[in-house]
Amino acid sequence: MNTTTPRLFIAATEQNTGKTTTALGLHRALHDRFQRIGFIKPVGQRFVEVDGRRIDEDSVLIRATFDTQVPLEDMSPIAVEPDFTRRYIDGANHATLVRRIQNAFDRAAWEKDFCLIEGTGHAGVGSVFDLSNARVAKILGSKVLLVVPGGIGRPIDEAVLNKALFDKEGVEVVGVVMNKLLPSKMDRISDVARKGFERLGIELLGVMPLDDVLPRPTLKQVCNHIHGDFIEREEDSHLLVADILIGAMGPSNLYAGTVPGTLLVVPGDREDVLFAAAARAQEDPSQPFRAIVLSDHLLPGKAVSRLLANSRLPVITSRLDSYTISSRIHSMTVKTLPGDTEKISRIEDLITSRIDVPRLLEKLEA
Repeated sequence: MNTTTPRLFIAATEQNTGKTTTALGLHRALHDRFQRIGFIKPVGQRFVEVDGRRIDEDSVLIRATFDTQVPLEDMSPIAVEPDFTRRYIDGANHATLVRRIQNAFDRAAWEKDFCLIEGTGHAGVGSVFDLSNARVAKILGSKVLLVVPGGIGRPIDEAVLNKALFDKEGVEVVGVVMNKLLPSKMDRISDVARKGFERLGIELLGVMPLDDVLPRPTLKQVCNHIHGDFIEREEDSHLLVADILIGAMGPSNLYAGTVPGTLLVVPGDREDVLFAAAARAQEDPSQPFRAIVLSDHLLPGKAVSRLLANSRLPVITSRLDSYTISSRIHSMTVKTLPGDTEKISRIEDLITSRIDVPRLLEKLEA
């Protein structure tokens, strides 16, 4: 297996902490030093179908964003399907999986100046089939950058717990990055956390604030999550949703406190509310509604439907009721997708300005 290409394994203390965000931002930040950067996510749990193959969605994002010149199947050699664990326990094929990961890494790192490796979940995820993040990092001979959530006590406790598993495998954790810290508490908490990590021999290499744009879903993501269909302006499905309003009030109170980018959720038979929203959208392009979701699979009459079609507002219909739609959207885990140019640009700026990349490289080379 390739042992010469510089590499970094990005792990986290829990799911949805910011591994992919960190990997995406570092990919851009490292271009100042390395021209050709490979990427691999050896074990993936969330995948999409690409040309009949199950490929981890984060690998698809990195490939689409940076054109990594690595075959997708090598960027995502193992996709944990629903029955993967059962089949492994029934008849373990550990050596085969290890060879698959090593061979994929060789191709991901081929003629590259650096290779990023993204883990999945916390350090122990994958232990059930003998491929924990710690074990995979050891197999690939990589040092680790650990991403932790914002705070003091819990992030430090979890970092120490995860580091212990990497230590057991003989894998060095070069430092931690703290993500999703409330901007109002950045200075105070980061200073205390830095001292807390140092007491335990861990270096804090970056602190990133909770961003108000990155958690926002696109209209396409919302539509898929509520099992909906576009009936107007599907070409605007890339737009971001900032807030949700259930249209249970009368038209006169529809705009009270409504912020720009709001998704209006309302049954199709509330024609008074729909008329008010569509009419204002026609008159005022800066009005606050991003789109309208018609709940309960109810559609308005022809006159209001024509008004909606002329309003330039995207319209989605769903069989779910308004409360269920709102609840589902609020509970979404929002992932950055290929084509999310606004989010990707913000991530790149965030990582470049908040992570001490020179110090990170210094520790990798030590």
